[in-house]
Formats: sequence, C-alpha cells, structure tokens
Amino acid sequence: MAAEPSKKPKEVRVRPVPAVSRSIAILRLLGEEKPGLGVKAIADRLGLVPSTCLHILRVLVSEDLVGIDTATKRYTLAAGMISLARSVLEGGSFASQVQPGLDRLAARHGVTAMGVEVTQHQSVVVLALSKSNQPFRLHTDVGSQFSSLVSATGRLIAAQLDASPAQLKKLFAAIAWDDAPSFTTWKNEVALARQQGWALDRDNFVRGLSVVALPVFNVRGQLTHTVVAAGMSSLLNAPAVHRLVEDMRQEVQALG
Repeated sequence: MAAEPSKKPKEVRVRPVPAVSRSIAILRLLGEEKPGLGVKAIADRLGLVPSTCLHILRVLVSEDLVGIDTATKRYTLAAGMISLARSVLEGGSFASQVQPGLDRLAARHGVTAMGVEVTQHQSVVVLALSKSNQPFRLHTDVGSQFSSLVSATGRLIAAQLDASPAQLKKLFAAIAWDDAPSFTTWKNEVALARQQGWALDRDNFVRGLSVVALPVFNVRGQLTHTVVAAGMSSLLNAPAVHRLVEDMRQEVQALG
C-alpha cells in the first residue's frame, strides 16, 4: 500500500503531569520485573520519594492495575492490565484485522509474521503475531517494543523522514544492531525502501535472520503500522523473498 509522505503535522506541546508520568514509569518497571518489587526498590529504581511512590501504588492497586502480595509486600501487575490490553487488541483494531493475514503468511512461508504499530515516538510495538513452524525462529511476543530505527521497519520509518544526511547519520548511530551495516549501505537501503515500497534487513538486526517489512498508511498518508515477516536467512533467498513480498503486498492491500 504505497502513499506519498504527508506534510509533518504541527507538534502539540505536551505539558508534563508528574503523577501520570510516575504511574506509567511504575507500570513499565513492574512489567519488566516479573517477581515484583517492594516500595523501596521501586522508589530507588525510579528516583521517587518512597511516600509518593506508596501513594501512587495504592491508587494503582485500587484500580486493579497493580496487585500486592501481603506476605512479601511485593507489587506486581494485576489483571486490570489485561482488560486494558484487550481493548486495544480487539474491537476492529489493526491487530484483529491483520491477524488472519499473518496466519496465512506464517503457514505459507514458514516465517514469523507480525503486525507492528509505529508510535508517535518512532518506536515500534508488536500488536499481532503468528509464529513460524520452523524449529529455529525469532522469539518475540505481543507487546514487545523496539526503539529507534532498527531492522526493516526502521528503514521504512527513516524513508518517511524529512531528514538531512547529517540527521540520518545521527539517528543511525543510535541504532542497536547485532551486525551493523555501514551508514552508506543503510542510507542506500532506506532510499531503496522508499522507492520500492518495502524494506529488507538481512543479518543486521540479528545474524542469520532476514526481516521483511511493508508499510501501512492511514488516510492522510502517514505511516502508522507495518506488516513484518522474519525467517532464517538460509531459507529466504532472493526468489523466496520475492514470493514473500508479493503475498505480503496482497495482505496489506486487503487491509484497505
């Protein structure tokens, strides 16, 4: 689904709301710490005053977003988070629309297929997933988040930016690679992605892994999502990638 890059909308100034920012930081931290953490550990990790941290935790517990083990006094994420996540993934969302196509791609090509959202901060979040039937495959989960311009989706994001070579070079330097390409190679691949309407990362994001991504634009021509397929490079030679891209194009077009 090709579209011309639209004019960048005027940025809205966001005033910080400390209580909201702290609450989100606590939820994210608890999402990373599966065994849970006590008040002091949370406060220390986030640089919060313990009493402030405790007040926020009590509110989150009252909303069923966080639970507490009364024996260990450790806080963990609670079932209320599932309800919030379900409201994103269901009800005509991109995730529910793209899932059947991901299942077809995974079954037909032996790849791990993903529906990915491009956030306003240029990070990407996996919203839908269909796993490969291959014995060796990319391990990721719904909700996994990747920052910066990494992998094939990153090349598509970079292709939409109105950035000078110097700005691109600065962005490139911040990307975490398993085996980084040269800046010139990456810049040429970004230009190729803009021209052909899809991107390929072969062995850069993860050695031995090839990742193909196609863009999904909204009605204003803004890149909002990508459809991604990842598989072993040994199984994805040029003809196989070509067949995969053609099927991915059909699935993206079917999204409307």
